[in-house]
Amino acid sequence: MRLNDCDPGFKQEIAREPGGQGIQACFACAACTARCPVGELKPEYDPRRLLRLAVLGRREEVLASPLIWLCCSCQSCSEVCPQDVRCSDVLTAIKNLAARAGYAPPSGQAMARQLAAHGRLLTVGEFENEKRAELGLPPVSEEPADYQAILGAEAAAPRPAGEGA
Repeated sequence: MRLNDCDPGFKQEIAREPGGQGIQACFACAACTARCPVGELKPEYDPRRLLRLAVLGRREEVLASPLIWLCCSCQSCSEVCPQDVRCSDVLTAIKNLAARAGYAPPSGQAMARQLAAHGRLLTVGEFENEKRAELGLPPVSEEPADYQAILGAEAAAPRPAGEGA
């Protein structure tokens, strides 16, 4: 890690997002980590570390991290924070910045792949269309070109979380 890789304005950028104001009060005491149910199930998830990296200005590292999408917004972290930082709200602000920067959460990537391949989130095959015909419903066709024309080629292939620019 080099000092040139840090963005000193990243903390303020987060603070300008709705819910992101708490980043200015966080001093990384780790109380949030102790109560985090996601961290209990997935030890590599550490909200304190994510917030600390954000405070240090590690913009790309934070926004590209697939871990930011794991916060379940349960507010357990907020209940124990001595600074009254609503960590899950700050993480939501970070997620919003990541989404605008083109980083897609894993679920968004899967949806984009499905839409690009089939033009819909659920695959409708021969079996489903036979059942629809039995009910007097018209068949469903796949038209991924319509999806790509409406949302553009970028929407069909968002940048995955974890990949740099």
